[in-house]
Amino acid sequence: MERGSVWPRVGIILIVTVAALATGILVSTGQALLRQGAVAAAMTGGDPTRAPALFRRYGCGGCHTIPGIAGADGKVGGRLDGLSQQVYIAGVVPNSADALIAWIVTPQRFSPHSAMPATGVSEDEARDLAAYLYAH
Repeated sequence: MERGSVWPRVGIILIVTVAALATGILVSTGQALLRQGAVAAAMTGGDPTRAPALFRRYGCGGCHTIPGIAGADGKVGGRLDGLSQQVYIAGVVPNSADALIAWIVTPQRFSPHSAMPATGVSEDEARDLAAYLYAH
């Protein structure tokens, strides 16, 4: 390259531009996730940040694939991603925050022969789990 060539500067400008665009995308994606979490928390009265520990404590990932939860790749129950877009919970109950919370606590109330066991999850914990699921 010649001394004083513009190409090194163009390369640096291109790298900086791509980095700025990527950062903007990540920031806007992060803001969207925060908004989703706030909406889900308002809908359920739960705190989605407490849910990962609860999913692990109750072994939910042994049966379900749960987005963002390491090791939650079960194939027994349904995938739990995109739950906010589903019309029904487990194909049985119309999807609402109250119904999801009740389903998590006592699924047999809605489907006596459900493969999902009585979880032992309290209503407050179910609110946290529901908030997480609606946010993801």
